[in-house]
Amino acid sequence: MFNSLTGIITEKAAQKLCLDTHGIEWEIFSPDTSIQALPAVGETGRVYTWMQHSDSIMSLYGFASVGERCLFLDLLKVDGIGPKAALKIMGAVSSSQLVKILDDGNLDALQKVPGVGKKTAAKMLLQLKGKLTLSEDGGSVPRGQQPAKSPYSDVTGALANMGYDRRTAEQTVARLAQQMEEDSAFAQMGQSQKEDALFRKALVEMAQ
Repeated sequence: MFNSLTGIITEKAAQKLCLDTHGIEWEIFSPDTSIQALPAVGETGRVYTWMQHSDSIMSLYGFASVGERCLFLDLLKVDGIGPKAALKIMGAVSSSQLVKILDDGNLDALQKVPGVGKKTAAKMLLQLKGKLTLSEDGGSVPRGQQPAKSPYSDVTGALANMGYDRRTAEQTVARLAQQMEEDSAFAQMGQSQKEDALFRKALVEMAQ
């Protein structure tokens, strides 16, 4: 399972971007807000990913932040909203606007968001009203489950998004990070490399 991909951004289009990672070019579906937030074509960017995989389809979705990915996954919990519809919603309204609309129970405003009809709006209110808050990066996380203020919050968030218990993930990541920081090779890594190494180790341990 991918947590993120880092590479050269080779193309930006409507709800899609391409990323080259050492000669492998990935086609990634993404909300326009994330595409705008990521670096320009030709520059290096990090994309937080989610893979849709079934017998008939395999698609990769990407986001500029863990928070945006959290919001995307929250939208997928609503009956009738698939990945493409979630991208359309996220591209039409900011995370903060969407959270406010949901908290206010503003059905009329919600129905005006492209990709949201009357029935879907009602389901969104039922499923998400009062359950989201904004993270530091402008995305959403469940209320009462904000990421820990640590250098490895992204790792914890990625494990939680995969279905692992957030509190257990936080404890596992904190413990493993403390152990790995004692390794001089790990200590000399960049932050992205540390997160990737820690994510892989935590994933193996939690999968047991």
